[in-house]
Amino acid sequence: MEKDNTSSFEGFFLVGFSDRPHLELILFVVVLSFYLLTLLGNMTIILLSALDSRLHTPMYFFLANLSFLDMCFTTGSIPQMLYNLWGPDKTISYLGCAIQLYFVLALGGVECVLLAVMAYDRYAAVCKPLHYTVIMHPRLCGQLASVAWLSGFSNSLIMAPQTLMLPRCGHMRVDHFLCEMPALIGMACVDTMTLQALAFALAIFIILAPLFLILISYGYIAGAVFRIKSAAGRKKAFNTCSSHLIVVSLFYGTIIYMYLQPANTYSQDQGKFFTLFYTIITPSVNPLIYTLRNKDVKEAMKKVLGKGSAEA
Repeated sequence: MEKDNTSSFEGFFLVGFSDRPHLELILFVVVLSFYLLTLLGNMTIILLSALDSRLHTPMYFFLANLSFLDMCFTTGSIPQMLYNLWGPDKTISYLGCAIQLYFVLALGGVECVLLAVMAYDRYAAVCKPLHYTVIMHPRLCGQLASVAWLSGFSNSLIMAPQTLMLPRCGHMRVDHFLCEMPALIGMACVDTMTLQALAFALAIFIILAPLFLILISYGYIAGAVFRIKSAAGRKKAFNTCSSHLIVVSLFYGTIIYMYLQPANTYSQDQGKFFTLFYTIITPSVNPLIYTLRNKDVKEAMKKVLGKGSAEA
């Protein structure tokens, strides 16, 4: 009977942390807490960017895009994770897995390109301050944001169907807590070298090329900062870029490990840890990094809260 039920089920079993049942309740509380923190923090950034006229600049336009992206990314994966952590049911439908895979790949790609766009914005602000408003005009900002979103979703449109169509010979157990590409490729019962080569080639454009542009931008920024004679000027320039550098380091440190290593060296336990990190921790700390280290955001928050208390 169990065999019949399994064969009739069209979907996947997300193993997740079911081999450590004593951890599941703890993880449920931790994941839920970080998810609520992510929604609150990123929604705050979006609202502040819309309500305060001082934040109607290219930097905060891209930051609002990043916050919206992080909200979408976590909402596409965490509710299913919470459902599987809460009870004994570890299943996800085939359609649900396909949607989750598509959006995890797409939004991860968007963030890679968007972080490169934000680095270019910081380059223009530090290296071309007198021409900044001319260079980063609203039309260009909209075009750059569109390129980021289109790049990520186009990459996923190629890789997600290829990954889902792999023959699995009846294997339905995904040794992960979400439908992620390395885990699904690892389930295949055929040679996946061609698909892995395609994934690596696309990763060069969607991961490494943006990282290369980020490094070039910060190379020019570093040169410009060292040419500033006053210590106050250097500190101001550093503060302009430090929050973005921290976010880039957190994001790329995990994403490179996940997607730029051969599948035969991929450790599921390490993969779960790194995925948990960039799925729940990175999106929740991004608003804190930008808020705690940014005078404009803190002033905008005081202004909005001041209005709310005055109206009350």
